[in-house]
Amino acid sequence: MHKNKELWLALISMLMIGGLYGLVTIWSQEIPAASGFFGHMVGVFGFVLMLMTELLYSMRKRSRTARWGKMSDWLEFHIYTGLVGPFMVLLHSSWKFNGLAGVVMLMTLVIVVSGFVGRYIYTAVPRSAEGVEVQASELEQAIRAMDAEVQRMEGEQGEGERMETLKKEREKLQQQAGTLARTRQMLAIWHTLHIPLGMALFTAAFIHIGAAIYYATLLH
Repeated sequence: MHKNKELWLALISMLMIGGLYGLVTIWSQEIPAASGFFGHMVGVFGFVLMLMTELLYSMRKRSRTARWGKMSDWLEFHIYTGLVGPFMVLLHSSWKFNGLAGVVMLMTLVIVVSGFVGRYIYTAVPRSAEGVEVQASELEQAIRAMDAEVQRMEGEQGEGERMETLKKEREKLQQQAGTLARTRQMLAIWHTLHIPLGMALFTAAFIHIGAAIYYATLLH
C-alpha cells in the first residue's frame, strides 16, 4: 500500500465515513438533513479538510527554509484531505443539488478532478530525495561538471568504464532536464485553471455558509 498510499488511505477513510453515514440513515430511517446535527457536523469537518487542502500545502511549498516535513509527505496529505473533504461535503448535501449548494458541489467535483490531473503532472517533476523540485540550474551545472570530467578522462588510460558510467549519468540528467521543462509548462497551464477555480469555490462556499447561518439562526 506504500505506492499511492494517500489514495488508499483516502479510500479507507471514505468507506468508514460512508459506513457511519449509512448506519445513521438506517437508524433515523431517513437521509441525514444538512441542517441536522450529523449532517451539519459532516459538512463542518469536510469544509475544514478542504480549507486545510487549500492552505497548508501552499504554505509549506512557499517556505523554502521550513523543516517541518518533506514536500512529498505534504503532497500526500494535500491529496488525502482533497479527497476526503469533498466526499464529506457531498454527504452533507443530503443529495440535494439545487441553488448555491448545488453550484458549490459541482465546483468541488471539478476541483477534485483537476487535482487528480495536477497530481500526476506534479509527480512527473524530477525531485530530490527530500521531495524538493530539482532546479534547472542544478541540472545544467551537474551536466557541465560531467562534461568537464569526461574531457579530463579522455586523455587518461584505464578510465573507459568510468567514462561510460558518467555518460549514462549525463544522459539521465539530460532526460530529467527535458522532463522538467515540459512538466513546468504543463503545471503553469494547470495553475492558471486550478487556482481561479479554487478561489471561486471557496468564495461560493463562504457565501453558502453565511447564508446557512443567517437562515438557521438569525431568522429564528
